[in-house]
Amino acid sequence: MIVLKIIFWVSLVALAWAHVVYPLFIAALARLRPRPAHADAAFRPRVALVIAAYNEDDVIADKLENALALDYPRELVRIVVASDASSDATDDIVRGYAERGVELVRAPRGGKVNAQNHAVRTLGDVDVVAFSDANCQWSPDALRELVAPLADPRVAYVCGRLQLRSPEGTNQEGAYWRYEIWLRARESLVKSVTGGNGSIYAVRRERYEEVDPRFGHDLSFPYLMVKRGYRAVYAPRAVALEKMTTDLSDEFRRKVRMFGHCWVLVLHGRMFGLRALGPLYWVEMISHRLLRYASGLLHLALLATSLVLAFSAGGVYAVLLALHVVFGLCVLASIALRGRVRLLALPHYYLLVTLATLLALGDVFRGVPAVWERAEGTR
Repeated sequence: MIVLKIIFWVSLVALAWAHVVYPLFIAALARLRPRPAHADAAFRPRVALVIAAYNEDDVIADKLENALALDYPRELVRIVVASDASSDATDDIVRGYAERGVELVRAPRGGKVNAQNHAVRTLGDVDVVAFSDANCQWSPDALRELVAPLADPRVAYVCGRLQLRSPEGTNQEGAYWRYEIWLRARESLVKSVTGGNGSIYAVRRERYEEVDPRFGHDLSFPYLMVKRGYRAVYAPRAVALEKMTTDLSDEFRRKVRMFGHCWVLVLHGRMFGLRALGPLYWVEMISHRLLRYASGLLHLALLATSLVLAFSAGGVYAVLLALHVVFGLCVLASIALRGRVRLLALPHYYLLVTLATLLALGDVFRGVPAVWERAEGTR
């Protein structure tokens, strides 16, 4: 019984820290001791914008027009499409932009990171490499805003703000993402962000590292920059727009794939060395990454122990079991109402995301591929 109580309390405290206490802690620290990067709006390095693409013939032309219209000196920008062996008309469409300076680098099928690596190897005359996906649109000033913090020699990586469009439907990703970027902004002020996004980010060319293609840049680059003695920061005025999947089941499948790569990085990426990261960033990584990914395991342990302890010890254990029951009823009501009531849809979304962390962990042991497929709902 003592062992069950220990598991119960460890799980409860870890979940409470990750989802409630840590956000309050990092917000307070950001207010009391902010350390913003010294951004320079006039900073104009030579930039290569690398656009990852796999079978994007329905969106790639719009993306290239968007890239060519960016408010940045054209002579200082190279636009490169990294095609992951696209089998549709993507490459032909890109070649049609060659006269306007767009370059195509075709890589053998190996995933997004593999294609990006092939493209970066061709870039010998740039200071900064910026990255984007084919299905998002940058605001005209996004590139200027993205590179401005790199004027600070302590900064090696910058991620922009992904703004999700079309929030109708059952998916509550928009609500989660607003919370995520709020937290990211405060981590950036305190030390460094713990994660970026693939739609808009940039890294100094000399700091670019070829990582395991299963890792992705979103999570690997920020902590790698910190390990090398640099900062990874957030630029909220560098905005990319992307369509959000409207169906919760589509988002669930996307989350399972995403968390699979997260678990691979946790298990094989050497993310949590205290000496390499320093104590503050180590707390950020444990709180925002490890405990977030472990939420499914922690919830499972909490539910199992509360089931046993509620009937043998009562008290707080019975209260927690009752809260689990209420939560489950909210999810069932959301399913019955097809997600039309947002107050009920949020618990449903949280349950599926938490379940995705568990299924993704199982996928790790079956093998997580480096290649990716298009998320149709985001086109």
